[in-house]
Amino acid sequence: VTPEFMTATGGTITTDGNYKVHTFNSSDTFSVTAGYDPTYGTILEYLVIAGGGSGGGEIAGGGGAGGYLTATSFTVSSGGYSVTVGAGGAERSAYANPDAGNTGSDSIFSTITSNGGGGGGGPVGGYTIGRVGGSGGGTYAGSTTNGAAGTAGQGNRGGAGEGASGNGQGGGGGGAGAVGVDGSGNANTATTGAGGAGLASSITGSSVTRAGGGGGGTW
Repeated sequence: VTPEFMTATGGTITTDGNYKVHTFNSSDTFSVTAGYDPTYGTILEYLVIAGGGSGGGEIAGGGGAGGYLTATSFTVSSGGYSVTVGAGGAERSAYANPDAGNTGSDSIFSTITSNGGGGGGGPVGGYTIGRVGGSGGGTYAGSTTNGAAGTAGQGNRGGAGEGASGNGQGGGGGGAGAVGVDGSGNANTATTGAGGAGLASSITGSSVTRAGGGGGGTW
């Protein structure tokens, strides 16, 4: 007898009405075991978010959010589908190594790849505007150039730095829903750039906003 609903293993499994939700916080395998249509397959919804980038070193730009991909019409059949959960970019020491932040790792579900978020810009090392990624890193505090690019369909660019002598403010990292905010201010008041906004999804049964960018730094 064919089950009424598809059954599968992998991740942490919860129920939302007629939906079963498989949440993966570490790498694993999503295995479809029963309930699939042998001719047409079975449709599922996915949300794949990569690891975010880390902020740059001293007077840094903010790290970009990991790439954000979602759809409601992915077809699966019986068998296993590899899931890789990307880690965030490694921390960058502020004073000992003021280079750009590190890019996060990709997250992968079957043929779907979300790109890791770009590291925030630092004052040395050739990445003053940050690194490209799912969402791009923000520019370091000494430059007014826009931050690094995000990946089309996955995220947004980072924000620009403010750049005022002695008062620079780093741009925020890009988020899934918006570009990173530019650093701003003058000699009397200054504001670091906030990270770009994330996107809300109710895939787990309640609305949660994910993949926001990191805020910029200051000197």
